[in-house]
Amino acid sequence: MNAETARQFFRKTYGSEPDTIGSAPGRVNLIGEHTDYNGGQVLPLAIDRRTYVAMKRRSDDGKSRIISDTATEGAEFDARSVERSGQWWDYVTGVFAFAEEKSALPQVDAAVTSNLPTGSGLSSSAALEMATAITLAQLAGDRRSLKELALLAWRVETQFVGVSCGVMDQFASALGEKGHALHLWCDTLATEQVRMREAVLIFDTNSPRSLRGSQFNVRQRECQEALELLRQRNPELSNLAAATPGEVRAAHLPSNLEKRALHVTEETRRVESLVAALKETGEIDGDLLYQSHESLRTLYECSTPELDWFVDEARKIRGVRGARLTGAGWGGCAIAVGELEALSGAQSSLISSYKSTFGLDARTWLTNAEAGAKVETSAK
Repeated sequence: MNAETARQFFRKTYGSEPDTIGSAPGRVNLIGEHTDYNGGQVLPLAIDRRTYVAMKRRSDDGKSRIISDTATEGAEFDARSVERSGQWWDYVTGVFAFAEEKSALPQVDAAVTSNLPTGSGLSSSAALEMATAITLAQLAGDRRSLKELALLAWRVETQFVGVSCGVMDQFASALGEKGHALHLWCDTLATEQVRMREAVLIFDTNSPRSLRGSQFNVRQRECQEALELLRQRNPELSNLAAATPGEVRAAHLPSNLEKRALHVTEETRRVESLVAALKETGEIDGDLLYQSHESLRTLYECSTPELDWFVDEARKIRGVRGARLTGAGWGGCAIAVGELEALSGAQSSLISSYKSTFGLDARTWLTNAEAGAKVETSAK
């Protein structure tokens, strides 16, 4: 899939050529899970699966229209007065809702195409938000930076759609660079690009989940409760990730809050260690990935039998350096990192064995670190 696919779908739908096409990738997170909304550090990378948004100003200035090649239903909406619907197009219309100078926004025809699976933990929502944001910005003459557009997309996710997440997904989709992972400090929004040359196998367990229906918001509230209790002992604590594991243990928090806080404080330190290893050796420290998964399984309690199975199986494969779940968990995807030949050769046997074990058809993709959001074509 590419921009030409998006152009053809738009033309087939609306009978004309789009003015602008933008795209944005999904992401996998190498390490740093559930640290972003706790002010910690993360290390995601953009993948080679993308979402495209083709858009055209409406000459008759009627209502805007939106359609997707992966959805059975589209919608009409007023670009200057958007209302939340609870449907998939909120990720698109929310960008209009948070745009500057809404009274000057054009009514548009928009078409979405994507080869990025939904509900798998690869940030399909962030990709859709970012692809919409960069396309609308180009169409409307909005000169905000990619970082500013990423923050707009994050506001759409948290304030319009209603998922209480951190900034990682939108930043990874916006700022990814080919051949690099994005080291992001979520409290200050500082970033650095870290050379990442190893291949990544994405294993979609095909056990989809929705963050709206999972325990994601519950975990976010638990982390906030833990932070409030820790601040009774240390009022200067800026966020949960800034606490030390020693502080957490010394606070004698309720058991579930202690587990969540220990994961967050230890996980953000694993990010630091992995970045240091990449800079020094150019290779992933696989032990840190396995430690991360075990913490997500036992302390954050967001893994599943399917995700655990993959990590256990990946550990047996020669040439695999490390593996863990990626994304929020409760289903979705896991990753294995290592030698391209080893990962490629293991795909079919993993899929077959997984089918025998769980009766589910897994999907796999090999990727390297790819580029972030961009304008593909524009008549401007």
